[in-house]
Parts: sequence; structure tokens; C-alpha cells
Amino acid sequence: MSRVPRPPLDGLIDDLYYLEGTAPYARLTLPPAPSALLIVNLGAPFHIRGGSDTETGEYADGCVVTMPTCAWDFGYPSRTRSVGVHFKPWGLAPFLPMPAAELRDRPVTVEQVWGRSAMAELQDRLAAADRPPELLTLLEEELTRRLSETAGLGLVRYTSGVIAATGGAVPVGDLSVAAGVSATHLAKRFKELIGVTPKRLARTHRFAYTVLTINPAEPIDWGALAAGAGYFDQAHFGHEFQAFTGLTPTRYLEVRRQFLRDHPGHALDGWALPAD
Repeated sequence: MSRVPRPPLDGLIDDLYYLEGTAPYARLTLPPAPSALLIVNLGAPFHIRGGSDTETGEYADGCVVTMPTCAWDFGYPSRTRSVGVHFKPWGLAPFLPMPAAELRDRPVTVEQVWGRSAMAELQDRLAAADRPPELLTLLEEELTRRLSETAGLGLVRYTSGVIAATGGAVPVGDLSVAAGVSATHLAKRFKELIGVTPKRLARTHRFAYTVLTINPAEPIDWGALAAGAGYFDQAHFGHEFQAFTGLTPTRYLEVRRQFLRDHPGHALDGWALPAD
């Protein structure tokens, strides 16, 4: 289950969610998306290999992931139980004690961000809750308590909104002009609060928007899809696809179709990919 939090968190968060059960695959590959993530784990540890890491790390208490720039692998236990937050790209910044760029493509535990005693106390309160709605309310209360003033948040939120509204197609140079700041200042704020530059956020939005328009049940005209999304040519689109997913477009389509055959109607179909 999931729900949107109350103000002021709704300006930072897409949804709070509760997850319990068995994952469709033991390992999933998650392409970069224009969002950040926080998970508080209530079950057996899960495993993550993020960014350029060659080894997989174990995460017992949960994880914090700022907006990634490349695909990352998420390994589930046989049964999983957790509560989490899907943040807007800038939404995690008010809850971090460090610039978001320090965590780019480097997932960390919740304890590393909020401290051991605070994390233990939160897990105890969550463990005592009986129902998913109560769990989400407790997590929302914790986030509200931790919400802090963040310099530059209004600027980054506004310009990120412009990028999102255009599906990443806005000329990046126009953003600083419209916001009345220098390109250098804007890039600095983006790195502090999102972890990436406006150009990278625009690339991620364009890729995500394009992929989510793909219907794997139908034939795909890759050239038309690339042109419609504003890519220079199909080769450029293919290069971006490989960079974001580790797969060619045709191989990606094969994997998506296999997912549909194995798990028709599953909620994860459409973004996450089997890693095995």
C-alpha cells in the first residue's frame, strides 16, 4: 500500500509505501529514475550493488539512495517487509546531514545518515505497530520531526519542476536565465540538494519518460521512439539506453516481455528488471 503524505512533506515526497511479501525475482536491476529513496527494513537484510561498486553490500536496517546516475542491483530476501519513501529528486536533501553529491551512486544505511540510536528507536516503534497504515503514520511523523530548512531548495524545486514538465527536453541554459542565477550557481545547488547537475537530471527525465511510453506487448519502432523523445538519432538513443540500463533496447524489450509472461500484471513491471 502507499499514500501521499500531508503538507509540507507532499512537496518533497511522491509517496510513502509499505511492502511485504515475496519479490518476483531474487534480484532486480533498477535503472536510474528522477527520484531518491529511503527504506526502513523490518525483515531480513537485503543486498545492494550500486553505481560502480563491484561487490554487493548487506543492508539490515534499510538504505538511503540519492538520485542515481546508473543502474543498481537490489537483492531481496525470500520474504521482505519494509516501509519506505519515494522522494522527489530534491526531496531527500532536508533530511541529509551531508550534500547529496557525497552519496551519489553510493547507497548507505539509514544508520549512517540518522545515527545508530535514532535508527534503533525508530525500528522499535515501527516493530510495535500492528497495521500498515500505522507504520506509514509513524514514518511520516519521523520525517516531519526531522524536516529542516534547506538553502536553495526553492530554486532547485522550481527548476526541477520545469525540467519534469518538459520531459527533460528544456535547454539547460535556459533554466539559469529563467531562474535569474548563473549556470554555475544553479549547478552547485543541484549537486548539493539532488546530487547531480541540471543536465543530468534532464537526461534522466527524458530517458524515464521515453521508457515508460514503451508498451512491450506491441511492436516498437525504435527510430520513431528516439525521434519523438528528442534524441539526435537512433544511435544516440541506443547509447543512452545502454548507459542507463546496461542493456540494448532490443534486449531490454526481451526482458520486459519475459517479465510480463512470468508475472502478468505485477506492480513492478514497467521499471524494475530481473537481474538474474
